[in-house]
Amino acid sequence: MPSLDVRTRPNGQARTRRGRPALSEVGTEPDYRFSLANERTFLAWNRTALALLAAGLAVANLLPRFGFPHTRLIVSLALIGLGAWLAFLSYPAWEAKERAMREGRPLPSFRAPRVVAIGVGLVSVLAAVGVIIHRGT
Repeated sequence: MPSLDVRTRPNGQARTRRGRPALSEVGTEPDYRFSLANERTFLAWNRTALALLAAGLAVANLLPRFGFPHTRLIVSLALIGLGAWLAFLSYPAWEAKERAMREGRPLPSFRAPRVVAIGVGLVSVLAAVGVIIHRGT
């Protein structure tokens, strides 16, 4: 799958906005199954980002106020921010993996699983504290 913003140079080589060669110009075409698996992973990360966004909006609009001031706002903004971060990060991760496959290099690591797990865990603890304080008042 070629990059979305491709410019053709006078010598006929396509370049992305960042000046790197377009994916179609890099290395050799990998087995299509690997490219499709990479694309499915990209789409899964975007579904996760949408779920985090929806959860943040639900917390902001549907839950009652917690006993601790601004708990609902903090939880909702944390979820929305985590979802936005993941959405913005998913395309560069897809592209980096696609380039690595085309060039026969090892796939680059992706820190998002760790960050999402820690972020959701912290938000869960904060929400639990808010519920406990609310129930105690």
